Amino acid sequence: MTIRGVVLAGGNGSRLLPLTRSMNKHLLPVYDKPMIYYPIETLKRAGIKDILVVTGTHHAGAIFNLLGSGKDFGVKFTYRVQDEAGGIPQAIGLAEDFVGSDKFVSINGDNILFDDIKPFVQEFEKGNEKSRVLIYETTREEAQKAGVAVLEGEKVTQVIEKPKNPPTNWVVVGVYMYTPDVFKVIKNLKPSQRGELEIADIHNFYIKQNSLKASKLKKQWLDAGSFDELLRVNRIVGEKKQ
Repeated sequence: MTIRGVVLAGGNGSRLLPLTRSMNKHLLPVYDKPMIYYPIETLKRAGIKDILVVTGTHHAGAIFNLLGSGKDFGVKFTYRVQDEAGGIPQAIGLAEDFVGSDKFVSINGDNILFDDIKPFVQEFEKGNEKSRVLIYETTREEAQKAGVAVLEGEKVTQVIEKPKNPPTNWVVVGVYMYTPDVFKVIKNLKPSQRGELEIADIHNFYIKQNSLKASKLKKQWLDAGSFDELLRVNRIVGEKKQ
């Protein structure tokens, strides 16, 4: 079985306006390369060479121009365009034809990981679970802005989106592993009050089925979705490279 990769590089980047008026958020620089290079390199290090890039209608041409066929990265890119920002599950749903009967790893285009995820991907490839997530212990302040994992030992019993009082500081990062079963789940999701499909609903569906496993990241995880985060990510990545 081949494990495929999906990089989610759509959305409006509204928290990074006006920079994102003329540029896709995922093309903004993180130290010495465009942001989107980091998730691509994470997948490649994990042995994933067949990668779908999902982008929005705004600045899609710039993504195509930058990434091309994938030859320069030693991978093969396929592209799909998300017509409107309808949430992460909607973007993942665009990968159905690309994935076929294979398992796959989806990664958010603004996530930067320093762990090698290859061991987690190999465990998922051999395992029977339908979903695997990666979790990272962060600060209480950061946990209030993310999907928080409620833990019983090593087991995730619930994911709560952006809680005011996080029960733990373990957050689900933007790396999700699925079997093709997820596409049926996505088709049955209902939009939240924000009018979008929510990734936490997929996590909680698989938790109820007892078919979600979580792996803990040991090294830092960074999300470059706002100005403060982008500044912090540039500083940390720059320091690590010097």
